[in-house]
Amino acid sequence: MAKGKEIDINLFDIKFKQIPPKSGRVLIAQPSLNDPFFKRTVIYLVEHDANGCMGFIVNRKLNISLSDILVDFPDVDVNVSVGGPVSPETINFLHTFGDLIPNSYPLGNGIYMNGDINALKSLAIAGKVNAKNLRIFIGYSGWGPKQLENEIKEKSWVVANFAPADVMKGVYDNWYFAVQQLGEKFKVWTIYPENPSLN
Repeated sequence: MAKGKEIDINLFDIKFKQIPPKSGRVLIAQPSLNDPFFKRTVIYLVEHDANGCMGFIVNRKLNISLSDILVDFPDVDVNVSVGGPVSPETINFLHTFGDLIPNSYPLGNGIYMNGDINALKSLAIAGKVNAKNLRIFIGYSGWGPKQLENEIKEKSWVVANFAPADVMKGVYDNWYFAVQQLGEKFKVWTIYPENPSLN
């Protein structure tokens, strides 16, 4: 009698072509990543070079408004999120206003980072700011030289090439949805329990 083929049940050993991290791409935490801060996170990378990289967690929204953290700022309907564990006392923002906000740093794809906060305030007062053109982050996620690449080799992250405009609009603010967009074979990750020891 022929020996039956063993079923591969290693959910974390999916064969796929990993693309390199770079600004404008997205990191999706693999289910095996148990770091309490980064577990099941989706991160938008805004900087990647020889000195390391920087990004913002997009799926850790806080139940606060912009006027709660910026004095005398109009109450506009935008998402305020925990961007990461580094410099939790700082506020960063991504926007699509370009030169309307002086001193903004262009990230490409029509997305800019930070800039003159008073110009942002003027746009908010004029009713031009909303959840599709502005995202606010408290703190950020950072990696030293080659640190992220090593974590990717250790199967902590999958790099995705999602459209940055959709990231700005909040399309990938759900880890389960982001994983499903990687392809059919990744959907098995979404049924993996968050705490396997309880099963």
